[in-house]
Amino acid sequence: MPPHTGGSLSDALFSADSVRRIDQYVIGRQGVDGFELMQSAARAAFRRLVGHWPDVEQLLVLCGAGNNGGDGYLVAARAVSHGLTVRCIAVAPADKLGGDARKAWEKAVADGVEVEELADLGEVGLASLFESAELIVDAMLGTGVSGAPREPFASVIARCNRSGLPVLAVDLPSGLNATTGAAEGEVIQAALTVTFIGRKVGLYTGQGAAVCGGVIFETLNADTGVVGSGECPIATLRRWDSVKSWLPARAADAHKGRFGHVLVVAGDRGFGGAGILAAEAAVRSGAGLVSLATRPEHVTAALARCPSVMVHGLIHGSELPAMLDAATVVVCGPGLGRSAWGQQMLQQVIESGKPRVLDADALNLLSSRVTTCASAQILTPHPGEAARLLDCRVPDIEVNRIAAARKLQSLYGGVVLLKGAGTVIASGADVVDIAGGSNPGMATGGMGDVLSGVIGALYAQMIEEPAHAATIGAAVHLEAACRASADKGYMGLIPTDVIDALPQVFRETEAVSSCIGEN
Repeated sequence: MPPHTGGSLSDALFSADSVRRIDQYVIGRQGVDGFELMQSAARAAFRRLVGHWPDVEQLLVLCGAGNNGGDGYLVAARAVSHGLTVRCIAVAPADKLGGDARKAWEKAVADGVEVEELADLGEVGLASLFESAELIVDAMLGTGVSGAPREPFASVIARCNRSGLPVLAVDLPSGLNATTGAAEGEVIQAALTVTFIGRKVGLYTGQGAAVCGGVIFETLNADTGVVGSGECPIATLRRWDSVKSWLPARAADAHKGRFGHVLVVAGDRGFGGAGILAAEAAVRSGAGLVSLATRPEHVTAALARCPSVMVHGLIHGSELPAMLDAATVVVCGPGLGRSAWGQQMLQQVIESGKPRVLDADALNLLSSRVTTCASAQILTPHPGEAARLLDCRVPDIEVNRIAAARKLQSLYGGVVLLKGAGTVIASGADVVDIAGGSNPGMATGGMGDVLSGVIGALYAQMIEEPAHAATIGAAVHLEAACRASADKGYMGLIPTDVIDALPQVFRETEAVSSCIGEN
């Protein structure tokens, strides 16, 4: 297998073990001195520090016992040489240092850094450190650490987070699992993370998406080492800018029959809005035709909101097959409910064999029934729904989101899109996709309904590429939300704001800005 496929090298996401092996390859096989590599990391981190906080004068640098601590000592040395006031604390005793980390400590001391031992500081002394600092550099726990941080690290991390001071994390925030993105105990809340050699997947999903702040990747000129090491990524980072080219161009003689017919099956009593949101999102995402099968009492509201949708009020599942025959892709689940009505609808959708996107209550119903794997389906669970599908707890999902998505895909087939910060898309390939980024404004009801409609429309237009449809859907959904929140803010963001932002985002993929033809 080649070291990386499916994206640029800078988009490859590796496990912590793989990055360590790449590091060892660069040092052992390419002849790069390990201490020089550490100095390169420190130079890059300090350059980013000054660029991001140009007016900072007083640093608090917290160093651990491994190479991550060595990076910290060298950052402190560079800060002193640039005239900054530095308090450098050995959170782990300096006499435990060895190898390149020991060399880094020796260089820092030789360059005028006064290293203080945490154990020698009382409560008053520790408090004064944080009171006098303007910025914290976190170089305590590196990629080799897993599980909850032990003392004294846990207490120091908690104090950092309570201080309100901005934190620059060197390589990754202490307490974060670099492979899974989980944090089993205290974890640094960084404002900026500068990471090296290879992107660690845990920085982009789960809690990693919440605690890393901005993430800056520094290759340290080790690109050839990444390729030469033969290490394979476990994920590829996907953002709107990197996937929008996947959308097929529209011919000048295009007509609605070329872009698929999406049937949304949704909206039991009391949940009519969910189906309307999904259907309108499908219209705004380029589907040629969109139909909505819902409860009869929701028909008027749906037509008033979105007259371009063909709305049908159904009383019983036996009425659905005729609509299914005409559909290219079925979106089933938003507001479907778990009553007999919803069960009938899902049964008909599954028996039809039509390509489908299953969301919300369709997944909850699916978790309680035996069904065969289907290749022509996309499942879009949030962690709670994923836990029901796997008969486990939500923390079991969040402790390793990639593993959970892969397990769901192996059990149910097709494509699985596990929602959340750093959405994971698993399609059975060795490398999963991660839709990079998060938006706290999306934490409100109805956002998932919009996503299901977007994906359904894209699937109808890319019927042979469901994984691409899911990945593009996640990316454009997030991009639209971010643009909408730039105007609306996070707290006031609602699903229709995201729908309204979709056309402008999709417009970026179009080659022309006006009607085709001569004036």
